[in-house]
Amino acid sequence: MVDVNQLISKAQTAKNQGKDTLALDYFQQALSQYPNEIGLLSACGNLSVKLARYEEAVGYFRRILYINKTPEVRSALCYALQALGNQSQVNGQYQMAAACFEEALQHQPSNAAYWYNLGNAQRELHHYPAAAMSFQKAIANDPSFADAYNNLGNIQRELGQLDLAIESYQKALSINPDLFHALSHLVHQKQHICDWRGQGKHNLMAQIEQIRHWVRTTPEAQISPFAFLAMPTTTPEEQKLCASRYVEQNYRALYDLGKKEAFHHNAKSKSKINIGYLSADFRLHPLAFLITELIEIHDRSRFNIHAYSYGKDDTTPVRKRLIQAFDSFVDIRSMNDLEAAKKINDDQIDILVDLTGFTHSSRTGIVALKPAGVQINWLGYPGTMGAFNEDDNDALFDYLIADRTVAPNPTDFCEKLLYLPCYQPNTAREFSTTSNKMAHDLPQNSFVFCCFNQTFKITAEVFAVWMRLLKQVPDSVLWLLDCNQWAKENLRKEAKSAGIDHNRLIFAPRTHLEAHMERQRHADLFLDTAPYNAHTTASDIIWAGVPIITYLGDTFASRVAASLLKQIGLSELICESWESYEEKALALANNPHALDTLKTTIRSAKTQSNLFNAQLFAQQLEDQYQSLWQAHCQDTSLTR
Repeated sequence: MVDVNQLISKAQTAKNQGKDTLALDYFQQALSQYPNEIGLLSACGNLSVKLARYEEAVGYFRRILYINKTPEVRSALCYALQALGNQSQVNGQYQMAAACFEEALQHQPSNAAYWYNLGNAQRELHHYPAAAMSFQKAIANDPSFADAYNNLGNIQRELGQLDLAIESYQKALSINPDLFHALSHLVHQKQHICDWRGQGKHNLMAQIEQIRHWVRTTPEAQISPFAFLAMPTTTPEEQKLCASRYVEQNYRALYDLGKKEAFHHNAKSKSKINIGYLSADFRLHPLAFLITELIEIHDRSRFNIHAYSYGKDDTTPVRKRLIQAFDSFVDIRSMNDLEAAKKINDDQIDILVDLTGFTHSSRTGIVALKPAGVQINWLGYPGTMGAFNEDDNDALFDYLIADRTVAPNPTDFCEKLLYLPCYQPNTAREFSTTSNKMAHDLPQNSFVFCCFNQTFKITAEVFAVWMRLLKQVPDSVLWLLDCNQWAKENLRKEAKSAGIDHNRLIFAPRTHLEAHMERQRHADLFLDTAPYNAHTTASDIIWAGVPIITYLGDTFASRVAASLLKQIGLSELICESWESYEEKALALANNPHALDTLKTTIRSAKTQSNLFNAQLFAQQLEDQYQSLWQAHCQDTSLTR
């Protein structure tokens, strides 16, 4: 047995020489002989912290605390717990992170930072009421904690408390006017409740211009790319910059971790390519009504089709049908990002297709780890997902599936573009035809303008057009989706200000999809929004046989409805100005014959156009998969 004093001397020498790992090894050898020696435990704990071996550090400081409960030891333990919690958070180990902060709070219950970090972990675990309470505790202990107000707003938003969320964001900004993400959240929720007013810097458009300025000039500004898509006046160049900075800020650590993991990919030609689809929405969700039939009819002689699901199991027939459609269906909800990436890599997925993007419940961190040979951005997010380095274009995704209408300019995207005739697949919808107008509070002899887009897509500019149309078509009504009580109140106020009886705005309550599909056929003309068009909603309304007038913008999100209309041969419903949009809508409202002709054309499109031809779409997509995999195998620069 080596003398303890010699071990300690060797440890001190190694430490003085900067050889911390060797020093820790010597101290651990000494500790094995004197396991309760506080000096040795402290030395091991401090070196473990220095080496970022936080879990070991926590163990050492717990042992000291058991022997000697001093404030200094509690402080050292809490420091190690905080470091371990933060490390776990970055690695997607949210249960571990929450446990660390809960333990730290047992020793320092007034520490606002611990409450804040606990709330962040609880949010990732979808424990929303608990997270709200944690953020409130953080604020109670530090009333000037602007980020705690912001994150409390995020939880209130998740809980549907949009009015409280807006108050929390405003409070955060009153403390720190340059809290970038708080302003983007505030603007997006104001769009959800259709609050377009406010004076000076509190005006919605003034706030949007401030966010655009930050995106252009402030690299550290963290702006939600999804919220940014829906803000009027944003450009493709700005959206690309916003996405890249967001990726760098949020996923760089996982990207670097993925490099360390050095996932192996077999980039070689093979008889069957492994395709993995990654999503939170394999359930009763609009995504399912786009992809289900595609998944079912994928060519199994050329492909193995796998699902990686991190959304809830809603136990619906839609979910069950999807589970049966895939060759394998892996629920990765309980896995952290690294574990999920390892599973995907272990399954030797050649092409990983992310169907969620930066939308709700996104787990982009899995993609940042680069677990597959080729990674594709498709359907969930209508725009580029950015790159880790704006200069060298080290893109988060290798490819984006698009078409030449939604993405006419490849330079607007960090990804390479995979072009299809139309980027959106479709599954046939089924619904009965039993109700009448009166069942939906629609006047029997009225002309029904409608828009079933979410309210955050409605802008002051398009609503003004709609109000002018109601004025010019006296027996008309505007049928909207009842998204939230605040939007309903604000839209009625805006109608009144425009001289329109608010009773001419009729709100359709939320209902199950079949009922929603059935009731849409009572509309006469769908009025689209911009800069965020109807997407799945557009194909829904086309399936219901209702014409849709759209405004063609400059961004992917503002060109989707145009893509669908081109597929069914109705390009005349695509407008390039709000003036032509209004003129076209008014002309159709005043010409029943022309409108009936359009409806006949749309009804025949279900069987005669390619929009709902899932078999053809599958063949076109599979040819792209095959081609890009061959290119990947031939280009060794793509092999990670």
